[in-house]
Amino acid sequence: MRQKIYSIITGTGSYLPTRNIINSDFHQHTFYNSSGEKIEKTNEAITKQFQEITTIKERRYITDDLLTSDIAYLAAKEAIKSAKIDPESLDYIIMAHNFGDVKPNSKSVDIVPSLAARVKAKLKIKNPSAVAYDISFGCPGWLQAFIQANYYIQSGDAKRILIIGAETLSRVIDPHDVDSLLYADGAGATIIEAQNSESPLGVIAHKTRSDTHVYSEMLYMDESYNSKHGGKENNYLKMNGRKIYQYALETVPQAIKECLEKAKVSLVEVKKILIHQANGKMDDAILERLFALYNLKQIPENIMPMTVSWLGNSSVATIPTLLDLIIKGKMEKHKLTKGDTLIFASVGAGMNINAMVYKY
Repeated sequence: MRQKIYSIITGTGSYLPTRNIINSDFHQHTFYNSSGEKIEKTNEAITKQFQEITTIKERRYITDDLLTSDIAYLAAKEAIKSAKIDPESLDYIIMAHNFGDVKPNSKSVDIVPSLAARVKAKLKIKNPSAVAYDISFGCPGWLQAFIQANYYIQSGDAKRILIIGAETLSRVIDPHDVDSLLYADGAGATIIEAQNSESPLGVIAHKTRSDTHVYSEMLYMDESYNSKHGGKENNYLKMNGRKIYQYALETVPQAIKECLEKAKVSLVEVKKILIHQANGKMDDAILERLFALYNLKQIPENIMPMTVSWLGNSSVATIPTLLDLIIKGKMEKHKLTKGDTLIFASVGAGMNINAMVYKY
């Protein structure tokens, strides 16, 4: 049988911020609705309802001495060590994020030079052929970077690529918006390498879609719900939660199914589904919808590992962080075995969705 080039994961790394923020830490906040009216419920009632809807009990924030590029570097350094490679041998460094290096107490976006360039500099990589660039694709950014890396490897343009997903959402959230409780900080990095194989290995198929005509403003930037906070010159991350929830349920399962069909793989062959950690209840509903598409009533136990309840939603960092924790044996009841078929899937601002079938 003829050998083909496949893109495989050879190293992973992550950075979990040290500040652990629990739901009761928000009890001193004053919350407003989108109309600028103060929410009359007690904060205890607000956080209780929030936890019931999302499963999120706690999340991680970075300390004031760190920036997004700093934690990206720390995750990247760990991934390089894990892969046991010379960083000078990298062909590309692709960095997924959405807000750049936002400093404490500032809402200014800082993306010049690119964060990938900053990480390359921090890694002290001198090789000019190690091309560093950023990608902004909403929460699916890390997975889209993986898809791009696969294209480079398939074309023969690259043999070894570092992809990173890092975000510091704690710096761009409105403290008077209940939705701010969703968000967290974190970084995950992965080394992708070319490998020849006669049998399918690594990336088998992928699927991406962008629904901008109707859904482009489901996540957006706007002023605080509290008219006295920040002023009109400051923008904060906002979302239309209910519509995003419905959109995700209607489109993500179908995108995964189309990706599986493209790979000629059945859902029953899948051992793990690594989905963007956006909202625990939403991800559970997506999983149920996916199995319903196949008329499967029994969902295998532990097929979808979750970190959102204790790490929150760190956007582009959720999947690579989850992957690293599993590979490093830090996720109880979850492990990957050679030959396992995995699904990666994400949904986020754009609205963008992507999915990938991967043979471990």
